[in-house]
Amino acid sequence: MSGSRDSHLGPAQAGPVVSALTEYAHGITAIDTEFLRPRLDASHLIVHDGRAAFVDTGTTHSVPLLLAALAAKGIPTAAVDWVFLTHIHLDHAGGAGALLAHLPNATVVVHPRGAAHLAEPAKLIAATKHVYGEAAYAALYGEIEPIPRARIVTPADGATLALAGRPFTFLYTPGHALHHHVILDRDVGGLFSGDTFGVSYRDFDVAGREYVFPATTPTQFDPTQLGASVDRILAIAPKAVYLTHYGRVTDIARLGREMHAGIDAYVELAERHASAPERGARMRADMFGYLSAGLDRHGFDRDPVRRHELLDADIAINVDGLTAWLDRRAA
Repeated sequence: MSGSRDSHLGPAQAGPVVSALTEYAHGITAIDTEFLRPRLDASHLIVHDGRAAFVDTGTTHSVPLLLAALAAKGIPTAAVDWVFLTHIHLDHAGGAGALLAHLPNATVVVHPRGAAHLAEPAKLIAATKHVYGEAAYAALYGEIEPIPRARIVTPADGATLALAGRPFTFLYTPGHALHHHVILDRDVGGLFSGDTFGVSYRDFDVAGREYVFPATTPTQFDPTQLGASVDRILAIAPKAVYLTHYGRVTDIARLGREMHAGIDAYVELAERHASAPERGARMRADMFGYLSAGLDRHGFDRDPVRRHELLDADIAINVDGLTAWLDRRAA
């Protein structure tokens, strides 16, 4: 991406663990958590005046990569004050408990609706196993470690916490999930959006232009709430948005319009197939067609094999989210 540089931690720096880092201004680094494929899922490390915070953690399998990034930057684990979680879906927060065991001074910050699931993750684990199955769950996420309640903070909407004097404000943004908030890095005009501002893989960048689409994963997708949350981000007019999937985007007004168009298109295709036989397969085909048409306009490689490689996993879980929304609405 323009304005960033990719670096790789060599064995001499970080021992046997190797991960891709993307360095941005203001002490912000995207760490590839190596979830599913390269540059799909990021944890963002913020370093300021010798103190540090993580935004999202990836899964338990990602924890060695986050610790290696600290070591490569010469940041002691004791210098990490915060683990900011945008929400508790396991590709964002599954590794928080295991990571915290290595960070003696860190506190986890999460939306109030998510705190109980971090302290007692049994229900979260059971729900995830129900979706993916036991074997896939273990391969994807590993063991989810509970977090002591004394090490969890649940900020109110609009509350601010500081990292070495640098203020971060937490803003509730339901729509993707009820337990979602975004994190405004007030002094530098950055915003960490989790999944509220969609998915924008760097693989899709064309001549520095970014491509974005909504994430509608089960079970709490609500298009009206998500549209309002996107508008809340646009009203702030951040200089940059840092997405867990993946990294920094800067053409915020245009991407916001594309998010709204995507939400509307998802709703239309879901409603069109609501009563159809094999609706999931029909919705997946239509969503690929919609996103592929957007990539055509964007100027991305027309190779359908490459497009399926990059889109199919997101399409499958987005359709699951739309299906759950249809069923909930019909109940």
